Amino acid sequence: MTLIQSVSGIRGTIGGAAGNNLTPTDAVRFVSAYGHWLQHRHPQPHLSVVIGRDARPSGPMISNLVSQTLIGMGIQVIDLGLSTTPTVEMAVPFYAAQGGIILTASHNPVEWNALKLLNEKGEFLSAEDGQALLDIDPSDILYASVQALGSIHQPGDFIDHHIDAILKHPLVNVDAIRKARFRVSVNGVHSSGGVAVPKLLEKLGAIYIHNPYGEPSGKFPHNPEPLPEHLTTYCEMVKNESVNLGIVVDPDVDRLALVDENGDFFGEENTLVAIADYVLGIRPGPVVSNLSSSRALSDIAKKHGCQRFTSAVGEVHVVAKMKEVGAVLGGEGNGGVILPDLHYGRDALAGIALLLSHMAANQVRLSDLKAMYPEYIMVKSKVQAGPHLNTHEILATLAEQLAHLNPLTIDGLWFEKEEGWIHIRRSNTEPIFRIYTEGLTKETAEAYAKQAHEWLNALI
Repeated sequence: MTLIQSVSGIRGTIGGAAGNNLTPTDAVRFVSAYGHWLQHRHPQPHLSVVIGRDARPSGPMISNLVSQTLIGMGIQVIDLGLSTTPTVEMAVPFYAAQGGIILTASHNPVEWNALKLLNEKGEFLSAEDGQALLDIDPSDILYASVQALGSIHQPGDFIDHHIDAILKHPLVNVDAIRKARFRVSVNGVHSSGGVAVPKLLEKLGAIYIHNPYGEPSGKFPHNPEPLPEHLTTYCEMVKNESVNLGIVVDPDVDRLALVDENGDFFGEENTLVAIADYVLGIRPGPVVSNLSSSRALSDIAKKHGCQRFTSAVGEVHVVAKMKEVGAVLGGEGNGGVILPDLHYGRDALAGIALLLSHMAANQVRLSDLKAMYPEYIMVKSKVQAGPHLNTHEILATLAEQLAHLNPLTIDGLWFEKEEGWIHIRRSNTEPIFRIYTEGLTKETAEAYAKQAHEWLNALI
């Protein structure tokens, strides 16, 4: 089993021995360090932290541990209960809290859970702040006296506030969406999305909502990462349901994938591309995505006379680049869409509203949109590293061996090829190397992937 502690938080499998899995001991230790870091970052009498969780069976247990640890440090807890990652991000500045913790392992299977840490802006910690937290000596942490203990406030369903803010956004064409009277299927993988997405669709006037995986039991009906190989049954379900589109989100609702009216996978990569086409047509400006995202976004940006910038993989890096260049939109090719004047975080609910605005305002089907965009083929694969291997050293060695190919090294190794690119990087959440390749044909992309696997396997 696995425990991964990084600058972005702590993630691991439930059960087993402390230090090797995400156990109560590990949760308390890590939250204590976070509370200590907040107290030094905000030296004031009363601190508050917003927390929220997805529907994993371990969520209530981890949530109670987190809440009671913060209370023991004299920190007030604003508990949103079952929620989404973007909802918690928006709640932090709304409540003027000093931080936030999202209890979700995102796309990982059900045996995993995680603590994702936010700053006072509702944004993920920077690498520097995260490292400062990891460097805290446990002996320096102090807990509150009985007279100074914190408390818990449960404000109710903040998802409603989140949805209302989306509906008020000037890029969301509520009137056009309501006139379109969409029929929609929702795959919320029995987590928060099964609750939040139908709420949004109801307020947008959808006339039919098929919600087969809506009960937030945490019992995922399939691998929760929204990839085509995990969605074959759902795609067939969409085809037979006679709907305009199928909406797929991951357990914490920050990634958005789509299925068209024919039951064909629209693709995570096309999520950001389609939304960028809509947004840049109304509000031209720079767009940002990470190195592992499709170059189709560059083509769309050029179509509107705009520029695409790239960053290292990870929301915090995309956000930093967006702020640097004044981007009007950003995100990642995994279906993450960031609308900066709503909040600086990936938000599937905002992505849904923008995508439906695009379809409604231009009176196009999802299959029509897919046909409009450049057709690149991306192959995503993994190489298991194992806990005993030093992934940093392996990538450094590979960089030396392939220096003649002039790789970019801001995030692993990125190689530009004649008909596409290769990206090899270590995962921040699992003991694996991720390999993304893209080409003009499937054969080209697969050939690039095979080459990357050969490079890595020679060193493992």
